[in-house]
Amino acid sequence: MSSIFAVKTTASQERTVADMLAEKEMPEIHAVLAPDQLTSYVMVEADDGSVFARVLDEIPHARGVISGSDGPAESGFSEVEHFLSPTPDVEGIAEGDIVELIAGPFKGEKARVQRIDEGKDQVTVELYEATVPIPVTVRGDQIRVLDSDER
Repeated sequence: MSSIFAVKTTASQERTVADMLAEKEMPEIHAVLAPDQLTSYVMVEADDGSVFARVLDEIPHARGVISGSDGPAESGFSEVEHFLSPTPDVEGIAEGDIVELIAGPFKGEKARVQRIDEGKDQVTVELYEATVPIPVTVRGDQIRVLDSDER
């Protein structure tokens, strides 16, 4: 039965540590997860925390396994499950919100959200400073909410 262990890392080196752990190809290590939302930690699914703890000495930027009172602290799958399902980029954006385009040909322009397509993860906006109001469709990760009607 495998468990999930948290490995402390140097800040901004989570991906490096995860890649190095995955390259070890140890049969005791089943999976390595370095979610963007979790800084300075890598989650490792392994049979035994002490088995891969000695490997961490060889990996730069790995600071060690988070330990409990009786050895490496184990976590259940339910504690990391929310990292496995991606959240859409348009989540938290509503029609009528004032946004700034942060990428693409209209970078830096302010606009009002007209329509949201969650299935395609796209937002249709209308630029503020445009002389003729033209709807522009952009990806959800290309905008930043400045002002929301719901606040």
